[in-house]
Amino acid sequence: MTPKLTNSTLYLMSISAGLIVANLYYNQPLLHQIAVDYDVSEAAVSNVALSTQLGYAFGLLFIIPLGDKISNHKIIQVDFLLMIISLIAAALSDSLFLLIASSFFIGFTSAVPQLFVPMAAQLSDDKGRGRAIGIVMSGLLIGILGSRVISGFVGEQFGWRVMYYSAAVLMVFLFFILRAKLPKLNPHFPGSYGSLLKSIFYYFKTEPELRIASLRGALAFAGLSAFWTILVFLMEDNFGYGSTITGLFGLLGIAGALGATIVGKLNDKVDKNKLIIFSAILLIVSWVIFLVSGNSIVGLVIGVILVDLGLQALHITNQNIIFSKNPEGRNRVNTVYMVSFFIGGALGTTLGALAWETYKWTGVSVLGLVLSALILLAHLLFHKA
Repeated sequence: MTPKLTNSTLYLMSISAGLIVANLYYNQPLLHQIAVDYDVSEAAVSNVALSTQLGYAFGLLFIIPLGDKISNHKIIQVDFLLMIISLIAAALSDSLFLLIASSFFIGFTSAVPQLFVPMAAQLSDDKGRGRAIGIVMSGLLIGILGSRVISGFVGEQFGWRVMYYSAAVLMVFLFFILRAKLPKLNPHFPGSYGSLLKSIFYYFKTEPELRIASLRGALAFAGLSAFWTILVFLMEDNFGYGSTITGLFGLLGIAGALGATIVGKLNDKVDKNKLIIFSAILLIVSWVIFLVSGNSIVGLVIGVILVDLGLQALHITNQNIIFSKNPEGRNRVNTVYMVSFFIGGALGTTLGALAWETYKWTGVSVLGLVLSALILLAHLLFHKA
């Protein structure tokens, strides 16, 4: 019998998703410090963020489908052990290469919050599915944004290695809480692990809504990743601020992320096509603001709030669309979507670094504007009403 989704379980998943996914983003406000410590270029140190995001994409591809085959408690038990070891290895790294390698495995193991999103969809009824997804995503997004605030402060006050040690300790405590409180699900996929992975491609081939949602998500997250990777360099070059101020920008993004519950509820009532168009336009507007705000803190503040709200609205609507079908394969459907999402993020990190090296903030802003315009164009061309 499937357990009932209580509010305490829902908020446990939301908070846990935020705490775990934060591991992916602690490095971004610390990149300047790491570059100085290892005496490497800004482009070279951006590979730390790139490696983390690629690791996350691989974790989504090879770990999350197991949610349709293996108990969620078994997955978490192995995953957390590897996650904690990876965080400690990053803190002990004595070269950029070792930090990049450790970051890959931090990303790989930190994919586990994506088990919570389809889990919330599975445990909720049709009328409350949008709300449940919105609450879990709210926690996840607050974790993404809040991580930058915390790591910016910790890095500047105590050094970047302390942030990784602290994250490892936090994951130890979270593991014991989840093992005690998280409902246990026992899925019944009958085939082998290989056939489980092959079935992922079946969903991609046969679900046009999944393909277009994946493209929309990838383009949006590419833009956001470019922004957050480069922000620390913009703050240093144009304003003379360190990682603490850069991290505080995460608080502004949280204002947008808090709208996740509202967006989730709207998904249960408002036409999703309209929500997607609104989200894409919001992203375009935010990047226009960034383009003219390279020397304006006020402009950057407004842009951060809008870009995070736009991404969140798009992301939750995408997930609600893809989870409305294929209840027996929600983890695999989520794998297709989230792998695309974070491949987009990795691409955005790389393109953002290249744009910064060549054209500075104007190049990064134009990149984000083009990516956001492509979301709207792709949706209007390929979405089937």
